[in-house]
Amino acid sequence: MTATSRYFRLTRVLIVTAALGALAACGGNKERPKADLAASQVTTIGVNAYLWRAALETVSFAPLLQSDSNGGVIVTDWYANPKNPGERVKLTVSILDQDLRADAVRVAASRQVSQGGQWVDAPVQAATVQRLEDIILTKARELRRQAIAG
Repeated sequence: MTATSRYFRLTRVLIVTAALGALAACGGNKERPKADLAASQVTTIGVNAYLWRAALETVSFAPLLQSDSNGGVIVTDWYANPKNPGERVKLTVSILDQDLRADAVRVAASRQVSQGGQWVDAPVQAATVQRLEDIILTKARELRRQAIAG
C-alpha cells in the first residue's frame, strides 16, 4: 500500500468516525433550553463550546492524553487503525478563540510507521490536517445550528 493510499484511508477512517460520533450524539431529551442566536461566542469553558465539542467528537476514535477546555487543547495518544497496525497517528487540536471562526481551530498531526520493529517518524500530508480542521468546523457549525433550532 502506498503512502498516498494510506493517507486517504486514514482520512476516510477519520470522516467515518466523525460521522458515527455525530450520530451517537443524536437523540436524548427533547426539552433543551433555547440557545441565544448570537451565541457564537461562548465563554463558560474558555473557548468556543461548539468548536470544543466538535473537536472532541472528531478525535474520539483515539485515546485522549490531555483535554484542557480552558486552554483549548486536546492531545490524543498514538492511534493505530486495526486494519493498518504498521502505522499510527497522534493528534493535537488547539481551539484558539472564543468565536466560531475558521481560523479558530488548528490541528497538528504526527505520524509514525513501523520499520524493523521500531516506530519511525513519517510525514503527514497537509491535506489530512486541513481535512480534520474542516470536519471540526463543519461539525461545530452543525451543533450551533441544532442549538439555535432548539
